Amino acid sequence: MEDLSPLWISLKTAGLATIFAFFLGITVAGWMFSYRGKGKGIIDSILTLPIVLPPTVVGFLLLLLLGRNSPVGQLLRQLGVSVILSWPATVIAATVVAFPLMYKTVLGAFKQVNQDLINCARTLGASECRVFWQVLLPLAWPGVMEGTVLAFARALGEFGATLMLAGNIPGRTQTIAIAIFFAAQAGRMGEALLWVLIMVAIALVAITIINYEQGAGNREQGIGNREQGIGKKSNIEVSKGSPLTPLNKGGTRTSLIKGPPLHSMAARCCV
Repeated sequence: MEDLSPLWISLKTAGLATIFAFFLGITVAGWMFSYRGKGKGIIDSILTLPIVLPPTVVGFLLLLLLGRNSPVGQLLRQLGVSVILSWPATVIAATVVAFPLMYKTVLGAFKQVNQDLINCARTLGASECRVFWQVLLPLAWPGVMEGTVLAFARALGEFGATLMLAGNIPGRTQTIAIAIFFAAQAGRMGEALLWVLIMVAIALVAITIINYEQGAGNREQGIGNREQGIGKKSNIEVSKGSPLTPLNKGGTRTSLIKGPPLHSMAARCCV
């Protein structure tokens, strides 16, 4: 196999689609996390619809949206932009199918963040923007990285929507998934098997990265829980006059509080 263009096209497409899905997923997940209006469930269903729809259905809907007879297609045609059967069409298709994975993973990571830390930051006067960038996003970062890897893997393996919107043009829109299909259809089983092995290797690397991130996040959470437990024990204050409070040389009882005050600890954590 001399033509490696499907590999480079797939990597370029998946990389750019992951960048788009990364920023769109974080932005939409942050908005949905704080949204309390009506129709939240319907909006979430629409955003996650590409996960459950067959890729060919997604591709057909994109074809209707961006086709020459659609309002969007006519506008693009007036601007001299052609999307159908082009490399940008592969990026659009990959972004649409990868976005829900990024969005749902990040939203789930946001929901796992301790709400007390967010409320603490708001109590200390932090704006919603500062709460998002300095509290919510850093604490949910392992989940964000997992969503990024999943989005990349999904964009890399996209087939149906890409074939519907971008077609199969060798050297331009032919990705690895499309190359596997047409190689097997033409009876070139060795070539198809080689592409399959490449895809399996990339998928294994992606899964390994996700498992590593999950392990690192669990270790950090365990350390944080132990430190929190130690902090609670060190900040136990025995009331004055209690028989458990030791006497100093002057005969008065002393406090058993150790460590910095709670408000300063919260300020360092939340501000």
